[in-house]
Amino acid sequence: MLQLPQKLTLVLASKSPRRHQLLKDLGLEFDVRIKSIDESYPSNLKGADIAEYIAEKKASVFEGEIAENEIILTSDTVVWQNGVSLAKPKDAEEAKSMLMSLSGDEHEVITAVCLKSSTKSIVFHCSTKVFFKELTAEEIDYYITNYKPFDKAGAYGIQEWIGFIGITKIEGSYFNVVGLPVQEVYTQLLDFINT
Repeated sequence: MLQLPQKLTLVLASKSPRRHQLLKDLGLEFDVRIKSIDESYPSNLKGADIAEYIAEKKASVFEGEIAENEIILTSDTVVWQNGVSLAKPKDAEEAKSMLMSLSGDEHEVITAVCLKSSTKSIVFHCSTKVFFKELTAEEIDYYITNYKPFDKAGAYGIQEWIGFIGITKIEGSYFNVVGLPVQEVYTQLLDFINT
């Protein structure tokens, strides 16, 4: 089990209840510190570069405020399909459009993580391929009405009803699709502390 040295404090800079739960399930104690940022990115960035850019941007707002004993963890998830990044839908219509696009197709879920202390930082990402069956309009409408996936990139949560009935297979980390590649976080955090 990963135990941070007593002198170290992990700070999660995320509002995501899924990321909170995954870190807790990893057995880590952490503080939460939130800062809002503009999540725009240069238009030439693609896939993993978008996620890494935003994860680093989220960490950079803490520059000069990180205590010697703190490690900030920031993260960003991108749903990448056919050369397009599917962000969080702004309303039910956009969520429906995204789910119709994902229906019967494959896409990539890329989560980037930035670990930052007062003296160093690293950024890494994990990618998972996700395959959806053909979803009916009724299934999509039911999911949006009952689960309101407006806080999720790509308008869905793999751990919710739509994932149960719609996802035929994945290639890669399940937890990455939920919102945090915990195995990779565990490994990278150990290296970050010990180097």
